[in-house]
Order: sequence, then structure tokens, then C-alpha cells
Amino acid sequence: MLLIAALSALASLLVTGWLLPWLRRKAMDRPNARSSHVVPTPRGGGLGVLIGLLPGWAALMVWTPGTLLPELTALLSATIVLAWLSFRDDRKPLPPSIRFAVQIAAIAFVLTMQAPDRLVFQGALPLLADRLITGIGWLWFVNLFNFMDGIDGISAIEAGAIGLGTALIAALAFFRFDLAAFGLVYAGCAAAFLWWNWHPAKVFLGDVGSVPLGLLGGWLLLQTALAGALSAALTIPLYYLVDATVTLLWRAYDGEKIWQPHRRHFYQKAVQRGFSHSAVSLRIAGLNALLVALATASLHPILGIGWTGLALGLCATAALMRVFAQGRGAA
Repeated sequence: MLLIAALSALASLLVTGWLLPWLRRKAMDRPNARSSHVVPTPRGGGLGVLIGLLPGWAALMVWTPGTLLPELTALLSATIVLAWLSFRDDRKPLPPSIRFAVQIAAIAFVLTMQAPDRLVFQGALPLLADRLITGIGWLWFVNLFNFMDGIDGISAIEAGAIGLGTALIAALAFFRFDLAAFGLVYAGCAAAFLWWNWHPAKVFLGDVGSVPLGLLGGWLLLQTALAGALSAALTIPLYYLVDATVTLLWRAYDGEKIWQPHRRHFYQKAVQRGFSHSAVSLRIAGLNALLVALATASLHPILGIGWTGLALGLCATAALMRVFAQGRGAA
């Protein structure tokens, strides 16, 4: 399984580089008033990530318990459909209603393949309510992952934290080394893309990368919640969850069209107020390391801090967002 993770990462690294000349001809991202970059840069690098990631996950299904195979088969099929649609959107923007409808259908399809006894809220809610809340949360995560992909390195770092965090918890807390391997492949392919996406980026993920990574990362977090560790599943991606949600509510309050591009995320404000892309992404990486540690500690048999880990993570996230809002002069 470790060999598969390494080969998947290597494939992502090499294929992304191989695709770069073609992406420069077919999918250039020209800076505009809402951009955080100033140099035309190709987008669609997520194709290279997926070419390494999806075969890796398919190979890992050999070690996966049979009860998970229908769900995983549905997940990989849904990912391919979303990747195809998202790449079309990268080249020629599609109406938000179409993208949203296909995302809903994809998530609903995967959830219908999930065994009835696999419940996020551990039986505290009826099956239909559990699935509905899970689906809405997953749909929001797919979109917020896409929204947050706005500066160099940020989404590769976030995906790496999700992959490593869920892998650590699966292995150390639940001894599910099969699930841990999925997280390692996910993190490895994200790290490989970081080679091309670190500031100044040679290529962007594009929707073809951020939307499928949101779907697959959401599934990894869902597995953590299904195992009885909902607080840990919420703690790991806390920066993305809070920044995206607060910004969305803020924009809605101001009467903006929330589906349109903008520059109001806290990490974008940090860049506007003096931080470099690298400085912002490194600070988020540091926060993510703390969040992974808190999530893991929440399940430790001795420490067992439980939901306190989520509360501490919220405090740390709020502190970093305040630094970003104030800008470099106040840091």
C-alpha cells in the first residue's frame, strides 16, 4: 500500500509536468480584478493529480473490505463525472445551476451505496435525517474547497493535511490501515502537485482539481465521522470550513451574489495587505499541523480531549484569521 502511495505521487508529479505545455495552449488563466495573481498561468493541473490519484485508489480497493466496495466504486465514478464537467467549466464557464445539480446527484449516488448501518451521528438521528445532513455538509465541503483555491499552494497544503490527518486517525485510533492508505495516496498526490503550484505557481489546480479533491477529501473526513470521531473530522479542515463559511455569510449579508468570484476570503485579504502567497500558505500549513494534532489527541486513550480539541482548534483558527484580516503590518 505504501508503494502504491509513492507511485501515485510520482505519477501525479510527472504527468502534471507533461501536461503543462498543452495546458498553456488550452487553459490559460488571465488575471482580472478578482484574481490574486498577476501573471497569466495555465489552469487544469488537477488533471495530473487525478491521473495519479484515481488509479491509486482503485488499486487500494484490493485490500478494502467488500462492504465498502459499492460505495468506493460509486465514489470513483462520481469523481470522474465531476472532473469531466469541471474541466469543461475551466475551459468555458458553465451555469452554476448545472454544476450544482451534478454535484448533488454525484453525492446522492455515493450515499445511496452506503450501508444503512453506517451513520455519521451514530444512530442519534433517523437514517433519512442522517443522510440528508451528511449530504448537505458534503456538498458544502466540495464547494468551499473550490472557493478556497485562490492562491498558490493553499489547496495542496489543505489536501495534504486532510490526507495525513485522516490516515493518522484511521491507523492509530481505529487500526484501519486500509483506510489510512487512501489518505496517504491523497496526501502524496497533493504534495506532488505542490512542486508545480508553490509560489510563483507554474500551474493552477483549476476546477478539474479542486472539485474532485473536495469530493474525495470529504469522503475521507466522512470515514472518520462514521467511525465515531465526528469532532476529529470537523477539526482537521477547520481553517477551510471557517474561512469559507464566515465569508459566505458576510457576503450574503452584504447582498452580494455569493456564487460569483470575489476577493473577500481572509487568506485573500492577507495577500492584499502585504503577505506573500508563500507566507499565507505556510501559516495555514502550521495551523493545519496543530489541527491534526488536536484531532488525533481528541481520540487518544489517555488524553481523550474529545470536543475540547475542536474548541481549541476554533480559537487557533480565529487567531490566524485575525492576523490575516489585519495584514502584515500588524503581524
